[in-house]
Amino acid sequence: MKAAVFHGPKLPLSIEDVELDKPQDREVLIKTVASGVCHSDLHFVDGFYPYPAPAVLGHEAAGIIEEVGRQVTYVKPGDHVICCLSVFCGNCEQCMSGHPNRCSNKAATQRNPNDKPRISQKGKPVNQFLDISSYCEKMLLHENAVVKIREDLPLDRAALIGCGVTTGVGAVLNTAKIEPGSTVAVFGAGGVGLAAIQGARIAGARKIIAVDMFEGKLAMAKRMGATDTVDASNSDPVDEIRKMTGGGVDYSFEAIGLKKAAEQAFNSLKAGGTATVIGMIPVGQKVEIDGYMFLTERKLQGSNMGSNRFRIDMPKYIDFYLQGRLNLDDMISQRRKLEDVNDAFRAMKAGEVARTVLMFN
Repeated sequence: MKAAVFHGPKLPLSIEDVELDKPQDREVLIKTVASGVCHSDLHFVDGFYPYPAPAVLGHEAAGIIEEVGRQVTYVKPGDHVICCLSVFCGNCEQCMSGHPNRCSNKAATQRNPNDKPRISQKGKPVNQFLDISSYCEKMLLHENAVVKIREDLPLDRAALIGCGVTTGVGAVLNTAKIEPGSTVAVFGAGGVGLAAIQGARIAGARKIIAVDMFEGKLAMAKRMGATDTVDASNSDPVDEIRKMTGGGVDYSFEAIGLKKAAEQAFNSLKAGGTATVIGMIPVGQKVEIDGYMFLTERKLQGSNMGSNRFRIDMPKYIDFYLQGRLNLDDMISQRRKLEDVNDAFRAMKAGEVARTVLMFN
């Protein structure tokens, strides 16, 4: 079957044939219907985060169960599912304390190194990216990597919930737990940033300031619920936010993965405010802030995949969408084929899209 194969940083993905094994115990085989092109994938392609090659990338996906292995009781063939990289064992301390997104026993949901690999090519193993590898016509996953969903949800919209929406909305609702009437600034109006903006709107924020360098993204942010915008290409966003709010916001969110943006998010807070870093700041980079700022009870924290319990959260987000409270339709800028994945990365870097979704049928 066709897949987009990663052969190393700074190289375009190559469309090649790969083989998937049969499902073993607690594994499911899924026909991929839609896969979002997420900025996280680009971090690995650009070499900001290391990953062993060869690998099939992609992790934001939805599809239909084709086959299940022994001991699978949660889903059956024909079920529609969203895939999630927050694969959980269900038994470790993190899982048992209500934080399955921080599962500390990932080996429990992966194959034994002595077993046949899930993905191979001409008899040689191919790495499964983030336990998903959705840039492929089919996916072979542990059953704890999927959530069963209602069948009236279009699967291209469902794919967005698999990562970007859960990451952005969850950072607001689960990690930061903002209060109604809060003031919020979101740095970055890509897919995750737009989801964070919508999360702030759903939570009842009274002022939501979107910060970006692209006019088209700022216009999209307004459609998603931003009350104000700051063009960071021609002004200092910290100064602008302080002017708009009379001293700073209650909550800020960094949704790009840039050291400078994380620092700006923290510096845009008022006393007692909380900055949440959602983006993937490159390995080895340090975020620098003035130590005295902590004396004002400003806080800096991280968020992993929206602090999700995805089998609980994702159905909620689906309901938000079907109720008209979460706009997924306009987040999809374009639908492309698997062969267009490299151009989708180019469009993302150029700021031309909120999200590209690769369609497989």
